[in-house]
This record gives sequence, structure tokens and C-alpha cells, in this order.
Amino acid sequence: MLVVVDTNKLYSCLLSKGKVFKVLSSNSLSKKFEFIAPEFIFFELGKHFDDILKRSKLDKEELSELFSLIKEQVSTVPFENFNKFSEQAEKLSPHNKDIQYFSLALASNCSIWSDEKSFRTQPQIEIISTGRLLKLLKE
Repeated sequence: MLVVVDTNKLYSCLLSKGKVFKVLSSNSLSKKFEFIAPEFIFFELGKHFDDILKRSKLDKEELSELFSLIKEQVSTVPFENFNKFSEQAEKLSPHNKDIQYFSLALASNCSIWSDEKSFRTQPQIEIISTGRLLKLLKE
């Protein structure tokens, strides 16, 4: 099952080994989900690596291992592969900063992994919570 990953999920994973980490590590074994994201995602995470390191409950080595797990689990998609859906995504996305996630989901005909309640205000794209992903991984 193809799923677009919201950057907030990856930040959460890098700050602590919580539920998001459980999803990614479980999926690395089961391969039930294929996670995708706009290509800028790793640039964004890398740009904030020092800040993440300061705020994280993990040491630098653990953080680097987690970053590797994320890179292994999340494939990036170039903007030109989904930008033609930007206008439609703009109408669905609750915030301008999230248009690319909605555009990618429309282009890929898939869900978005997010716990952001405002994402659920639109009827067209399924939003999958972390809890639901964990349940699906246990099935």
C-alpha cells in the first residue's frame, strides 16, 4: 500500500523512538507499506539536523541510525512528477505548506500518513493515523 508521509511524522521519529519509530521499524520487516514523500523532505530534515540533535532524546549515533532507517523506508518523488496536481491540492490542503503532500497523494492515488486533524477536513484523500498504521502492521 502506497502512503505519502508528512514531514511531521519524520521529525517525531527523530525526536524520540515512539510510535512513528515503531511503524517504520515494523514496516522494514513486513514491507506492508511503501512510503513516499516529496523530494525536498530529506533536505529539510538535514537542514534541521543540529536543531533536532539538540531537542532529541537520542544521541548523535542513534539519530544517524534513525535517519538511515527513514531514508531506507521513505522514497522521494521529484516535484515534476506531481506538480500538475498542485492547483487541485491547493483546494484540499488546509495549509499552503502541505500542498505538496496533497498533490503527491493525488498524483499517486494514495493516502497521507498524518495525525493532523485539519487534514481530515477534506473528503477526497484518505488520512491514515499512526495508530491505524500500527494496527494494520499487526494484522
